[in-house]
Amino acid sequence: MRIFLICVMLMLGSVGSAQTQVPQTQAEISLSFAPLVKQATPAVVNIYARRVVENRSPFADDPFFNNFFREFQARPRVQNSLGSGVILSADGLVVSNYHVVGQATDIRVVLNDRREYAAEVLLGDEESDLAILRLEGAEDMPHLPLRDSDTVEVGELVLAIGNPFGVGQTVSSGIVSGLARSGTATGNARGYFIQTDAPINPGNSGGALIDVAGRLIGINTSILTRSGGSNGIGFAIPTALVEQFVAQAEAGNERFTRPWAGMTGQSVDGDLFDGLGLASPGGVVITELRDGSPFAEAGLRVGDVVLEVDGQPVNTPAEMLFRMSVRGIGAQAEISYVHDGDVETTQVAMIAAPDVPSRAEVSLGEQTALPGLRLARINPAVEDELNQRFAVNDGVVVMDAGPFGSRAGLRVGDVLLGANGQGIDTPATAARVLGSVGRRVQLDVLRGTRRLVLSFRL
Repeated sequence: MRIFLICVMLMLGSVGSAQTQVPQTQAEISLSFAPLVKQATPAVVNIYARRVVENRSPFADDPFFNNFFREFQARPRVQNSLGSGVILSADGLVVSNYHVVGQATDIRVVLNDRREYAAEVLLGDEESDLAILRLEGAEDMPHLPLRDSDTVEVGELVLAIGNPFGVGQTVSSGIVSGLARSGTATGNARGYFIQTDAPINPGNSGGALIDVAGRLIGINTSILTRSGGSNGIGFAIPTALVEQFVAQAEAGNERFTRPWAGMTGQSVDGDLFDGLGLASPGGVVITELRDGSPFAEAGLRVGDVVLEVDGQPVNTPAEMLFRMSVRGIGAQAEISYVHDGDVETTQVAMIAAPDVPSRAEVSLGEQTALPGLRLARINPAVEDELNQRFAVNDGVVVMDAGPFGSRAGLRVGDVLLGANGQGIDTPATAARVLGSVGRRVQLDVLRGTRRLVLSFRL
């Protein structure tokens, strides 16, 4: 028995030595990420942003109690945020997260060599959680090349670079754990993130996720956590979308424009695929097509299932919108879809949401009941701008409540149906009606699917 145990121990030792060995050459001894880190870190910056935040009263959205607490509104306060960014060009174009720099009044960017620059936001989008900045007076900046994120594979080694917890620039390593994930990102974006187990902590937001060749594959944006720290599940926004942001920023766009699908769809799950004639769950089934939809123009109908956009599978409406956004306005996307049980392919034009009928936007003047209230007619372009699908296809929507409209309880996205018993169907009608009301005003409002009555006295 004793001899048997000794033999087993010797066999285990030989197996272990076959799997793990001491470095044998100078090249193996010096193997590390150090050269890659030295190459990439100068292009990753720390961002310090300041913004003025209004402290809202808990009664601010209550049209009744808000009238009693107008004199007790909390004073604005200054909020500081810390994050990271990545330099993309020699002339100082920087990408970061919207939640780091969005609505900031003062932005300072600090490079790895301690140089500081003021920066301005050229283009930002809360839904995608991306922002493009320009460094003032910058030239000959170190910058990272972009890799096509569609070529990234699960299992690749990656490095995450940023400034976690404000301790200074830090590098962590890991692998790509998943693709097209629907992480808990800031904003409304879902369904296209690169997942990594490289530790991403607070302050890493906007930092770089790079491959072993030093190329940027994603912008670190969020984590899935219960403790506030990294649990090995982090998400990065793919460079395919970053490239479109850079293109639109350089073109002078003030807001990011996505292609308009003019359709509503839902994911095909295990309960739907058999009834739709599919071999397995997957794709997006079209449940509604609007007038002028480029998908309708290309021949798709309600009940068809979109399988791929430009050869890339799509399984959620958000993933489909991402693929369209990557293609860009003015291009043609190849759409693979199922119609009456047959797989077909067609070209769909990537167009901006049409501003038809005309939004006819108006801002109410001082002689009206709600000075500063900005109204527009509902159309696809307005829905896209507000990122909202209204319960009605026509009507007048609040684009900016203004100081008096906010006090009255109005919010951006409210549909104004009437005032003091008079119906409102156009912004011009709203301006006329609100310009002739008496001391008491009663507004009929549609908020989502709920009808509200807001009453106040001038």
